[in-house]
Amino acid sequence: MAGEPATAGAPAVAIGPSAPVQDRSAGTGSAVTRTGRTAIVEQLLADGIRYIFGNPGTVEEGLLDSLSDPRAPQYILALHETVALAMADAYARATKRPAVVQLHSGVGLGNGVGMLYQANRGHSPLVVLAGDAGLRYEATDAQMAADLVGIARPVTKWAGRVTHPASLLRMLRRAIKIASTPPCGPVFLALPMDVLDAPAEEAVVPTPVLATGTAPDATVIDRAAALLAPAERPLIIVGDGVAVSGAQPEVARVAELLGAPVWGADASEVNMSASHPHFRGMLGHMFGEQSRAITAQADAVLICGTYVFPEVFPSLDGAFAPGARLVHIDLNAYEIAKNFPVDLGIVGDPKSSLGLLAAALDRDLTPAQMQAARMRSEELAREQAAEDEAARAADRLRWGEMPLHASRFMSELADLVPHDVVVFDEALTTSPDLTRYLPPTEPGTYFLTRGGSLGVGIPGALGLKLAHPDRTVFGFGGDGGAMYTIQALWTAAHHDIGAKLVICNNASYRILKVNIQHWFAEQGIAGGRFPACFDLHGPELRFDLLAQAMGVPAVRVETEAQIRPAIEQALATKGPFLIDVRIDGEVAPDTVHVKCGQ
Repeated sequence: MAGEPATAGAPAVAIGPSAPVQDRSAGTGSAVTRTGRTAIVEQLLADGIRYIFGNPGTVEEGLLDSLSDPRAPQYILALHETVALAMADAYARATKRPAVVQLHSGVGLGNGVGMLYQANRGHSPLVVLAGDAGLRYEATDAQMAADLVGIARPVTKWAGRVTHPASLLRMLRRAIKIASTPPCGPVFLALPMDVLDAPAEEAVVPTPVLATGTAPDATVIDRAAALLAPAERPLIIVGDGVAVSGAQPEVARVAELLGAPVWGADASEVNMSASHPHFRGMLGHMFGEQSRAITAQADAVLICGTYVFPEVFPSLDGAFAPGARLVHIDLNAYEIAKNFPVDLGIVGDPKSSLGLLAAALDRDLTPAQMQAARMRSEELAREQAAEDEAARAADRLRWGEMPLHASRFMSELADLVPHDVVVFDEALTTSPDLTRYLPPTEPGTYFLTRGGSLGVGIPGALGLKLAHPDRTVFGFGGDGGAMYTIQALWTAAHHDIGAKLVICNNASYRILKVNIQHWFAEQGIAGGRFPACFDLHGPELRFDLLAQAMGVPAVRVETEAQIRPAIEQALATKGPFLIDVRIDGEVAPDTVHVKCGQ
């Protein structure tokens, strides 16, 4: 695979006047004044940027020409903007460093808005650059002219436009700093073509990385401990702010001290090991009452690194029991008490804050409270073990079915992959089967789709593989989502990015079938029928053939006997490989299908 491993925390590479990137404005070898497009490349090198993910366009041709310098970041060519953004999103999440994306003008930015929304909801540090024809053409309302900043602003943390060559690098460094400062998020910078062609005299200096490990003072921590310690039914809710901070050990310690179950909300990474006896899973992604059935049982709740709640249809009548004590810790002040009042809100780094809270609880808990917490912990361990065994027993009852039950494939996969496998999960309704057999336990090894944009599974796996070239990477997607970004297979072959891809092909939008059942119940509709547009057959989608057509070796799995050979072949293949596994997609076997709109 081309390129070098991107290592989080790698030192910046300073680019000084003695070693400039060659400016080819007046031809190879000519002595010319450095232009803006060359200065951008030098700044990206100074900030340790190794890749630019993009889809080229005419008004960015000068910048792309500057990337021909052998020292410039490697350009990862995508055939659609969504692919470039989804790859960069996963790469940024894996390396915990900003990733750069190049889009083309208003049309390219428009194509990428859905994935920008995904990155914005997931706080990915992306730096998105898009060119336009130039300042001198602004008044002409020419072809492809658009308010780029206006398009980008609703789906980014910050959006700006360079309007003078003297501020080009200043604006670029501002964008990189904003993107990479928690709460992180994608930023957008519009680059007019004539600004990039103009002389640029600004010096290149590395963008500063801000220290955000702030911790509350002792009185605030003591108050938090006093609110949580007396709880008889404590609950902890965590999100990806924990993973960003590296606070997983502190979450586990606080949970053990309180004897509290831990649930994820707006969580897409390993915020607590799934094998820890206190981890209970994820709260509802869609419907607030599913979360409320859990959260309303608690008499004290600690929320950390997330907001409550991220469902599509959240509860508007309250999610917690009357009188329950709530403590909320987050670096992002906006998320604290956003939807529900809290007794104590703490703006602070999760790792520092939870570490202090654990020390305070360890000091202040009474012997009786400690004993009660130990009993709760033992009960949680028994519950987790019993639930896991029951789920696996139910799986085994379905092995041998045709089409395959997804758990059969996942159990075989878990037996064969290396222990340090890295997973990108857009399996959606198949995700419980995946995580039951490959439970996310180590930080940095599991990345779940977030934000709601379909199609991140294939390009997400490619981004993870670029970040971890020496590790086995598996990406999972559904058949519906895979068709959003199927062009990513060509990029995998073109750059020889050796991710292994699994398409959970159930010939349907199964998640819509699951969700409409909830709507049927809500509306009092008995015997509801699935719209026919939830099905994806006639013609059948053959991802093995699509992959082969774009240069990626692939096999189709339809029987149990084909599972192990397919996985072994994928693992033995140095480059990318795709497995199209046909699985059961039914939700209610006796449901009658009707045409959309009928």
